[in-house]
Amino acid sequence: MDNLYLISAIFLWFSMAITPANAGDFATRAIIGFSVDGNQFAFEEFGIQDGSGFPYSTIYVIDTRTDNWISGSPFRARIENEDSSVQDARDLAREMSGNTLSQISEAGIINATNTPLEVVDNPHRMEARPWAFNPPTNDRIEFRLEELDFFSEGLCADLGGTKGFRVSQIFKEAGKTTKLLHEDTAVPQSRGCPTSYRFADIVTYRPAGGNELIIALLILYETFGFEGPDGRYLAVTTRMSIQ
Repeated sequence: MDNLYLISAIFLWFSMAITPANAGDFATRAIIGFSVDGNQFAFEEFGIQDGSGFPYSTIYVIDTRTDNWISGSPFRARIENEDSSVQDARDLAREMSGNTLSQISEAGIINATNTPLEVVDNPHRMEARPWAFNPPTNDRIEFRLEELDFFSEGLCADLGGTKGFRVSQIFKEAGKTTKLLHEDTAVPQSRGCPTSYRFADIVTYRPAGGNELIIALLILYETFGFEGPDGRYLAVTTRMSIQ
């Protein structure tokens, strides 16, 4: 390994170890919503990038039928000017998305949510009622998250390794088995060097007259940043038949 590279990695690790936790950049998330047919789900993350101080915004649009980004997504905006505002970056990301968001008109329902600073008994489990009834329904939707260790090299290896994740839906009804929703086979470079994952939100939408509940799970992951741990979001989507 090049000595200069090793020194840089050690300095980065040491600076993060002695830097207060709030020195990192935890993005703010905004749930944009669903298309009328439920086939698309969109959310945004935005903030001020640590180190550079540049404002940024990223808009993700996901095809809920395949759990993949639609063509062109994500729409990433970063303004390399410290005098620009976060709102400037958000406006630019909207502009970059073109007419894509014109189809996102349904807010959906936030069934459960955790903030980045919230202390929860188990950040890898989330359970909620699927819909609102009076009196309250006894039905539940439940999800479990598992962190996975991956081989890493270069800077990620020097910083302690890389983690991926697996998400499953848990059913308590007799005759139903656990459903695997997502399992990393590799960690995308776009995540950097992720160190942990936790549930952030369950968001649902039921298209009018349909027999499916569209579910979007937002997951917060921490990754090594320039000045401390950074927080970013990703989403896993699924569909559940309604009897």
